[in-house]
Amino acid sequence: MNNAGIAHVGDIESTTEADLDRVYEVNVKGTYLCTRAGVRAMLRGGGGVILNLASIASLIGIEDRFAYTMSKGAVLTMTRSIAVDYMDRNIRCNCVCPARVHTPFVDGYLKANYPGREAEMFQKLSEYQPMGRMARPEEVAALALYLCSEEASFITGQAFPIDGGVLVQ
Repeated sequence: MNNAGIAHVGDIESTTEADLDRVYEVNVKGTYLCTRAGVRAMLRGGGGVILNLASIASLIGIEDRFAYTMSKGAVLTMTRSIAVDYMDRNIRCNCVCPARVHTPFVDGYLKANYPGREAEMFQKLSEYQPMGRMARPEEVAALALYLCSEEASFITGQAFPIDGGVLVQ
């Protein structure tokens, strides 16, 4: 499971080449390197499952998140490419595309960027999802567990949004 990722705030004009490189190195190249090592081991072992964490940003544009959206789009298409190349060798590859998930990262982001306004901004970020809240890590984990299980053995090359209704609006 490839779950490392970093964010960056900015559009194409305000995103420097250094910003883009930093996001790319973690979100795209990190996924590539881990997946490459995993595929080699899976081929020796007779197959396996790769699960990438993309983002709802890989399915839609998110305002002021150029580098992040670009990087998660690359993870989505990497997922599909691996699925096509390795399904006949018993390797499945899918990705999960969550909207906002309430993690310590979110709390730290709010504290650092909105001191004294954390509750107000938490509510605003929660309301982005039409269901009015962020996902819980356990909800994303349950989807990941299913996709890595034998019950999902006929699923490969797919993106699974877990978005609190974002895509239906």
